[in-house]
Amino acid sequence: METPPEESTPFLSTLDLFLLSALAGFLVYWFFFRKDETPNDEEFKKLTVVQPTGIQRSASFEAGFIARMKKAGRNIAILYGSQTGTAEEFAGRLAKDAQRYGMKALVLDPEEMNIDDLPQLTEIENSLVIFCMATYGEGDPTDNAQDFYDWLQQGETKLNGLRYAVFGLGNKTYEHYNLMGEYVDRRMAELGGDRVYTLGLGDDDTNIEEDFVTWKEGLWPVVCQKFGVEASVEDGSFRAYTYIKYDSDEIDPNTVYKGEVARLHSYKNQRPPYDAKNPYLSPVIVNKELHKGGDRSCMHIEFDITGSRMRYEAGDHVAVYPTNNVEMVEKIGKRLNLDLDTLFTLNNVDEDSSKRHPFPCPTTFRTALTHYLDISHPLRTNILHEFAEYCSDEKDKEFLNLLSSATPEGKKEYQHWVMDSRRHLLAILDEVPSCNPPIDHICELLPRLQARYYSIASSPKEHSNSIHICAVVVEYKTLDGRTNYGVATNWLKNKIPVPAEGVPQPTVPIYVRKSQFRLPFKVSHPVIMVGPGTGLAPFIGFIQDRAFHKRNGKDVGKTILYFGCRKQSEDFIYEELLEDWKKEGVLTELNLAFSRDSEKKVYVQNLIENNKQSVWDVIDNHGHIYVCGDARHMARDVHDAIVDIVCECGGKTHQQAVDFVKALMNKGRYSADVWS
Repeated sequence: METPPEESTPFLSTLDLFLLSALAGFLVYWFFFRKDETPNDEEFKKLTVVQPTGIQRSASFEAGFIARMKKAGRNIAILYGSQTGTAEEFAGRLAKDAQRYGMKALVLDPEEMNIDDLPQLTEIENSLVIFCMATYGEGDPTDNAQDFYDWLQQGETKLNGLRYAVFGLGNKTYEHYNLMGEYVDRRMAELGGDRVYTLGLGDDDTNIEEDFVTWKEGLWPVVCQKFGVEASVEDGSFRAYTYIKYDSDEIDPNTVYKGEVARLHSYKNQRPPYDAKNPYLSPVIVNKELHKGGDRSCMHIEFDITGSRMRYEAGDHVAVYPTNNVEMVEKIGKRLNLDLDTLFTLNNVDEDSSKRHPFPCPTTFRTALTHYLDISHPLRTNILHEFAEYCSDEKDKEFLNLLSSATPEGKKEYQHWVMDSRRHLLAILDEVPSCNPPIDHICELLPRLQARYYSIASSPKEHSNSIHICAVVVEYKTLDGRTNYGVATNWLKNKIPVPAEGVPQPTVPIYVRKSQFRLPFKVSHPVIMVGPGTGLAPFIGFIQDRAFHKRNGKDVGKTILYFGCRKQSEDFIYEELLEDWKKEGVLTELNLAFSRDSEKKVYVQNLIENNKQSVWDVIDNHGHIYVCGDARHMARDVHDAIVDIVCECGGKTHQQAVDFVKALMNKGRYSADVWS
């Protein structure tokens, strides 16, 4: 039987036609008859909640820094290797200088760029790369410059015709002063680079600000001459960030930073791995006084790392992110007539910059001044120069302009009035009453508050779930009679554990930084440890390590300690612990120097000089020497004493002894963990 044909369906149903007609009518109304009903500002605030998204990136951003420079007409790349933020700050100042001279620069973190593209910089007319390179530890590159350093060492790339200049940041009290800056300057030339200006060396032990200003004042005229640019400076303030203020109902409170280092809500939702951008919020489980008397305080603090998956070794450092003094923050707010709880953000005006904000944004002024900005450091000359424009009194303006000038008189006055007297933001605002800089500009100019590093005073073999430190609380009178307080130590001293069970303990953001300060692989090798004052810290961990191996039946070599302090009755820290180790035979020798307990001051270096044969026996039997503490005097004096011992007991000339000790350092048998 034949199947009847199906009835055909119309292309559009009645319902479809109705809907299309309605839509067409609505569109006619919208475009031709609708009145302007855009809400006014007040209505808009009620209707909209802002979701901050940061700055808009250019299409060339992902294409690499050369493409970004070409697109934006930039000719200067400025790379920085920075551990404490100073080199990064100097790089930003050089970029502003370039703008004043009519050129355009791009500041780059070598860790966040493809360094293989560097030779292509010569494709840009009148191009130049400037390096601001800090030396860290014992002549090492900073963390963010490690890959760049490795790239230079490979030496596979030719940099023919690449113009460059280098400013190094170091400290003369360290053995390897400005080694990184010198290496980059020399290596760039070896690879074919064209040095346009002499290497600059900044010494943080004296006045690195003056060193930097003097160097850059000479740099720019040479660069202008090289490029055929008129060396005239366009004066005025060049803002790097735009300021946006929010009303409380304009912004989602869940998008506001409250002190986190990088990741939003990282303190609320903790997850490993923990590092510089993601610190662990560690409970403080012990905070006790180590000094027995006197007017100084030294704390022993223990951080609980149970369940954090953090690992450390004896000799490592722990980084602590401190918080500024709340009273000082309140005083700054009062002096500037601020509502400290104002919500705001600072967005980089440069869409090609890898740095969207100067610190995590959006946030409040209170949070910025408490967690993100260094308000205790003496102000740099560039900040004083910017502040001068906000003085209503001509004398105040002239004074700040003098302090920020590169003249001999200005440098001398800056050294005396700012550096020697340690005048920070609040002190200068109080003493220059007509100066009223806007808070958003202050937030742009001040450097970031940096983590503080402490030698770990424990071993994971004995304390796998905690990290210990010891630190002297810093408090001193300035030349003008004010009292200055160390940011981190005065914050830490108030982190007192609560003895009751179930009560939340005070917490501190921390992470572990690996060190090369390590005990010998073979525990049978003898060691000499020299650590006066809190320089004893890493050796507590070392001795705990040796005690562990001794308890487990290992053949542990001689363990010799030299410790010194002012008075045995006041600041002999860990006295009972050291005496017990000596009785147990863990410490072979405990040599003590108390500089204020006798008519003639005795220091650890004097004890070493008195024990020449003992020291030489250790050196001559594959021994290792470790020094921790003051770099300016103690570490140098100990080094000189060791050289003298090698001369006398090893039968070498002075130069041979110097070379011998240097060889020990290169082999890792003479290690120093020192500070200035």
